[in-house]
Amino acid sequence: MEMPKATEEEKERFRRVVPDHPGVVVKPMFGNLGAFVNGNMFAGLFGSTIGVKLSREDKELLESSERTVPFGPAERPMGGYTGLPEVWNEEGDGDDTRARAWAEKALAYVGSLPAKEPKAPKARAPRRAR
Repeated sequence: MEMPKATEEEKERFRRVVPDHPGVVVKPMFGNLGAFVNGNMFAGLFGSTIGVKLSREDKELLESSERTVPFGPAERPMGGYTGLPEVWNEEGDGDDTRARAWAEKALAYVGSLPAKEPKAPKARAPRRAR
């Protein structure tokens, strides 16, 4: 499975698109970036593609009105996420505004979900005497 890495320019665009909101955390993920709220990812960057997690209604609206793309590896796209149209990557500020609006919708939707519980640390096996 090929994992494209985002360029610094693509990472900067992603940061501009992600809402500046208390509680939003952007962190690296496999050479790309993810934006989280309450421990849940609401937007991600995979190569040059920005993906958002939307309510069913918003997902249907976006996918029926724009040329969206799968989000994630071609062999195994991430379920529940919609890749924003690739053409928006090249069209400038107007499309950054549209991308930002969908990222806001994703933040509102995922922010309404229960917070992700932190994983409990794995128990270590006892050391054997030598």
